[in-house]
Amino acid sequence: MAKSKHYYIRKTHRWLGVILGIQFLLWTIGGLYFSWSNMDEVHGDFQKKSTPLLSSDISLVSPTMVLDTIRKVHQVDSIVSIQLIEILGKPFYQVRCISVSQNEANHEHDMQSINHLANAETGQLRGPLTKEEAVEIAKMRFNGEPKVKSVEYLTIANGHHEYRENPLPAYAITFEHPSKTTVYVASELGTVQKFRNNKWRIFDFLWMMHTMDYESRDNISNWLLRAFSIFGLVTVISGFTLFFVSFKRRKKKVTHFPSLN
Repeated sequence: MAKSKHYYIRKTHRWLGVILGIQFLLWTIGGLYFSWSNMDEVHGDFQKKSTPLLSSDISLVSPTMVLDTIRKVHQVDSIVSIQLIEILGKPFYQVRCISVSQNEANHEHDMQSINHLANAETGQLRGPLTKEEAVEIAKMRFNGEPKVKSVEYLTIANGHHEYRENPLPAYAITFEHPSKTTVYVASELGTVQKFRNNKWRIFDFLWMMHTMDYESRDNISNWLLRAFSIFGLVTVISGFTLFFVSFKRRKKKVTHFPSLN
């Protein structure tokens, strides 16, 4: 006996519902968490102290003097930024440069990012932050009286790391706090880059489930998400189709039901 189109529509709708049901549930849970979350808490803003200000009566050397000193050590082809920052109460220039070299193997140019810290009062270059300096900077920026739980020196951070796509190397200073906050300090830049806490980590995991980007977590144009979006549309359309086909069948049965008169 040949199966009706109603049977195939119902079967397709059922299997699409099973496949998409879990993902729809994750989308819903994620949407609820996103809409009910305080983003200031997710970003850890309530735990951050303002960046200390420098005195206006300091005497600064010209950034040109610092660049001349850097050129003696590295080739400088482009300047990304020169910024006056504070490190443990003293003024420093944070210099970010690009050096371009010729790759003889493939005849292409290789670009290398170069970061330097220089005393803004003397122009003297200094090395990256030490572990002790990074911890002190993190403690000064963390609101309250933090107690350090652990310190980790990062040179790599994959696509799933909470410090992904941020300047390296960096120190990860984790504090004994209910939020389990970790403060990331870039050693070559001398500044705090990120605050990460448990609320952010939950948000980040649910965002990965929401975007279905299991590599970088932030690509909302990936093919898996596109495919599931299409499947979801097909599921909705098949549901409406199933409803109207069933309605017509019921109406047809009622119309042909024998009269009792």
